[in-house]
Amino acid sequence: MTAYVDRQTTLADQVTLTGIGVHSGKPASITLVPAEAGVGIVFTRTDQENSVEVPALWNKVSATALCTVLGDPSTEGVATVEHLMAALFGMGVDNLIVEIDGPEMPVMDGSSFEFVEAIEQIGIKRLDRGRRYLKVKKTVRVDNGTAWCELHPYNGTKFDITIDFDTPLIGRQQFSSDITPDVFRDELSRARTFGYVKDVEQLWKMGFALGSSLENSVAISEDKVLNPEGTRWPDEFARHKALDAVGDLALAGLPILGLYRSYKGGHKMNHAILVKLFEDPSSFEIVESPAFRKVGQVDKGGIAAAAAFGPDVS
Repeated sequence: MTAYVDRQTTLADQVTLTGIGVHSGKPASITLVPAEAGVGIVFTRTDQENSVEVPALWNKVSATALCTVLGDPSTEGVATVEHLMAALFGMGVDNLIVEIDGPEMPVMDGSSFEFVEAIEQIGIKRLDRGRRYLKVKKTVRVDNGTAWCELHPYNGTKFDITIDFDTPLIGRQQFSSDITPDVFRDELSRARTFGYVKDVEQLWKMGFALGSSLENSVAISEDKVLNPEGTRWPDEFARHKALDAVGDLALAGLPILGLYRSYKGGHKMNHAILVKLFEDPSSFEIVESPAFRKVGQVDKGGIAAAAAFGPDVS
């Protein structure tokens, strides 16, 4: 069962990580800076003269093709935020300023593992304010052809992700588990992004995957994995899709109390379920741990004005 946290958190100190953007192929450096309670997760571009803070929220998502993008990367926005967001959600970090020197997050090894390592090395600091949760009150669903996703009421935080690829190498795989820091670290954080070699040239023409390599992706050719080490789990593909879903749903702005299920999902569907959820204020409520006292509600206008469910929401 999900372990509830009664206080908001941030990191105990700041930490810097460097790598390359999987799509841009350009060097990227980020610094994770501790933030006060109520700030939420905020991205800020240090390469921009007049940097604008972009909150990590569903209504700031501008694109979901192969990655999740917040804002406009040509100015203040940031692409490929999902792996860091998954690590923050999975490890229970509520408030943080993410300083980044370019338009795309570093991909690291294609998973969330190096972000998790950094979080564990620095440590998590409890803040003097109650932690708030977004509690799903009734089922919401999005359909897209044969693909679908749902959020259900659930006494915890659970992800149930099924993928179904028309290739024997992947086929139908499922990952289902309550999400705790231990589960995320041990079962999801090392699951890497993946793709087909046959698609690379087309992706290059579209401006994607320019930094992709065997160092940061699982490469599939026909029905074999090209990486010398193979996969980290037989179902690494489903695990990575679950990792992506954790990161994308972290853009709700608060940890979710609910069950998320998807079939043939992806970034687009993960974002769509949040849009659907917030369209109907009766489908959720904001509660505070440990008693889960109802503390506020938001309307169809979204949550941007609420400072990531900051202190003025109640």
